[in-house]
Parts: sequence; C-alpha cells; structure tokens
Amino acid sequence: MPSKREREYARRRYADWQIRQAAKAQRRRRLRNISLVAAGILVPVLVIGLVWFFAGRGDDVATEPTDAPSSTEPAADNPCPEVTTGAVAEPPQFEAAPDPSVAEGRTWTATLTTTCGDITLELDGSLAPQSVANFVQLARDGFYDASPCHRLTTSGIFVLQCGDPTATGQGGPGYGWGPIENAPADDLYPAGTLAMARVGNDAESQGSQFFLVYQDSTIPSDEAGGYSAFGTITGGLDIVQKIADGGLAEDGTAPARAISIEGVTVQ
Repeated sequence: MPSKREREYARRRYADWQIRQAAKAQRRRRLRNISLVAAGILVPVLVIGLVWFFAGRGDDVATEPTDAPSSTEPAADNPCPEVTTGAVAEPPQFEAAPDPSVAEGRTWTATLTTTCGDITLELDGSLAPQSVANFVQLARDGFYDASPCHRLTTSGIFVLQCGDPTATGQGGPGYGWGPIENAPADDLYPAGTLAMARVGNDAESQGSQFFLVYQDSTIPSDEAGGYSAFGTITGGLDIVQKIADGGLAEDGTAPARAISIEGVTVQ
C-alpha cells in the first residue's frame, strides 16, 4: 500500500497533469477562435476579391452594353454609321450657272448636314463670286441633297471630293463655267480649304463638284491654272480627317467609310 508521501506525490503529479491539460485545452480553444475570426474576415475578402476580379476595377468597369458590336475597331474611331444616302441617277439639270451677283460680294456661312455630322463652311463671295454664287444657288435648289462624297485621295494630295449626286465623278448641274477664281499662286491649298473641282486643263469645266482639303496639299497647276478656292472649313474638319483615316474602298477611289451630304443650308 502506498505511503502517505507517495500518495501526496501522486496527487501533485495528477494536479500538475490537469493544469497542463487545461492549458492545452485553452490554447486549442484560442487557436480555434482565431481561425474562426480569420475565416470570417477571409471569406468576405475572397468574395469581394472575386467580384472585383470579374466585374472590373473602379473606373475600369466596362460601360458597353452586352450586345455591343464585337468589332476590333473602337466605336469612337468610327465617326458615322456604315450607311450612305443612295446616289441620284438623274439629278436636276439647269441651263446656265447663276450670275456672280448672287454671291452679293459678302461672306456666307454654310452647313453640310452629313451622315457623319455637320461640316460648317465660310464662303468668300468677294474673292470668288462665281464659285460662291454657284454653290449657294445649287444648295438652295436642293441639288446637293442625298449626295455621296465619291472620291478620297490619301497620298500627296489630301482631299475629299463631293458634289456629284450620281457618285460617279461624271455628274453635274448640266452646265460648266469659268474662269478659275482665287487659285493660290504657290499651288498650296492649306488644310480646311474649300475649292472647286474641274476637268484637267479645262478652266470652263467647273460645275457642282467641290473638294475639302483635310491636310495641307500642293496641287500643281495645269495648262488651265489652279483650282477655285472659295471658302474654308470652320467646323467638322475632324470628321473629314476621320473619313480619310479609314482609307479607301475596294475600288481605290471612294472612301471606305461612306459619307453622304443629306442637305446644305446657306445664309
């Protein structure tokens, strides 16, 4: 039978074991609580992180509708719908060019309402009275309505040519007129110049067609001279530039990004 001393020693060992076991249990409970707290924090963080990953970050969140076009070209880089007003097979025909007095020797403002936005012009009726009178009268008669811009040049000479409702480059108002007015002596047509188109070497072949210069261009004079510069682009030059940036259509002449004049107002 164990002595009193041995029983006391065993009792102390047992008490020490209980203390150690209690301390271990307490550590386990503390670790378990810490894990639960961490999990409570981590799960929302993971959820938020997953939402952040799939939905996008702050100001980078996509704003396009889900049915947005899948084109690789940014929408902002396309200045107008991929549609064009149909060409007019038989535009109105007139007997003769209007009298230069229609220009009244003053400055006019004109707005080309196009399928790509408005292009505004300032017309100089004092420096180019016949050109301005011609443009003003044709605009008033609705000649330019539903008129595609049929020709674009992108090398050496940088112009968008319009004013032929047939979109063939051969259409006109039924008359030709001259002489050439206000052609630059140095053959330099700055960006924003508005000038009349004509047949090569024929000063009397001006009709309804005109061109918009979107970059500085040197256009050499021929036997007939230069080209009648009768105004400037005051707004919408960026539209013409974007049309030019789209390059040429498969025919190598028309702009790939179609643009048509819907109507012209003058005042």
